Amino acid sequence: MAPTTKIRPHTLVRASGGPRYATALAVDSLGTGLLRPFLLLYGVTVLDLSAPATGIAMTAGIVVGLGCMPAVGRWLDRGARSAVVAASMLVRAAGVVLLLSTPTGHVWLFGAAALVLGVGNQAWPPAHAALVATVAHGRERDAALAAGRALRNAGMGLGALVATACLAGGAGALQVLAGLTGAAYLCAAGLAWSVRVDARASTGNTGGEADAWRGGRSHGSASGEANAPAPRLRKLLTANVIYVFCLNVPEIALPLVLVTQLNASPAWSALVFVANTALVVTLQVPVTVLMSRRFTRRTVLALAGVVLTVSYAGFLAATSLGGGWGAPAVAAVSVVCTLGEIVYAGSATALVTALAPPHALGRTLARFELSTGFGLAVSPAAITALAPHGPTALWGSLAVATLMSASAVATDRELTHDSAVQVTSLKGHSGA
Repeated sequence: MAPTTKIRPHTLVRASGGPRYATALAVDSLGTGLLRPFLLLYGVTVLDLSAPATGIAMTAGIVVGLGCMPAVGRWLDRGARSAVVAASMLVRAAGVVLLLSTPTGHVWLFGAAALVLGVGNQAWPPAHAALVATVAHGRERDAALAAGRALRNAGMGLGALVATACLAGGAGALQVLAGLTGAAYLCAAGLAWSVRVDARASTGNTGGEADAWRGGRSHGSASGEANAPAPRLRKLLTANVIYVFCLNVPEIALPLVLVTQLNASPAWSALVFVANTALVVTLQVPVTVLMSRRFTRRTVLALAGVVLTVSYAGFLAATSLGGGWGAPAVAAVSVVCTLGEIVYAGSATALVTALAPPHALGRTLARFELSTGFGLAVSPAAITALAPHGPTALWGSLAVATLMSASAVATDRELTHDSAVQVTSLKGHSGA
């Protein structure tokens, strides 16, 4: 089959779980965009909580929410797929109900709501990845995972725009947005449940996964592989903690640098965030498909680290300009950082799903989400701690750590099983 870069949307939708599941993702991400970026504002404005107390409650919710990952992994490994996705959405709906019922000034109830929301937010990524891994195979799986991320970013961006337009209504508007978020989660949960994807029932798909996994490991018997433990992936998971810092660069690092170090207008921070969202939505799938035609997933992930390192060095150079040129330079370099983010996001989860044996897919994805969640939890504190010490401390540290992580990925022998570059056509057939 000749390589092609044509991507037929209907085939990509089918490889991603079907129209109903795509609709569920769109509704869920739209609801998330309505409230998630403004949860801190909800605590401060509606509940009259202090900003530090609100921030601590939100952070604790994220960290404690990671504790549910082992249970999610075991549930997925028993064959559940769409049921886990729907459950993650229902849990978030319960969190919204708890949030709406929290009286003014009750920080502990707000913390409980943040915890429930955190559990749902942490459970969703591995559940979604496992579902896609069940209905799509090979490089089609990579493209389907990329499409899900693009759709999610588009929905969240649209939801955030709607919420921003409604914020003039004050506390009452935030409560309405929270109610709409809960309704969206309930609707999305119903749609996801109706898909009824279960690995135990999808014998053909499960067998395909097993054959593909065995094909990547030429040693050992099939029966031995069927009982093989989940791969440890220690170097990959450690490197991933550093890689995910890039996800918080547009939202935390750049606004901090632009406003406090370059004295630039907040409009520059908004421009960077909008550009990041637009690039992810438009380029995530094409870039993922293009890279899959030329390189292995491990090579792509290592390359992502190099691109991110170059962008961090670029931020260091841009901030040294100061004055009127610093902000435009930072905005320009942010495009390179976003490209690195796109390459990373298109290869990391796909690599983990390719390396995991089918019977341990859930546990492997859960441990990967633990490393991602930990990185997302510590990166704001690390960025804000380094920034006051100057651009070299911030961007130099990020560049060195990311380059070391890319080197670890490139030399990790445990990742050599993902060695084949597969040519995938998405122009009229599906592996599902």
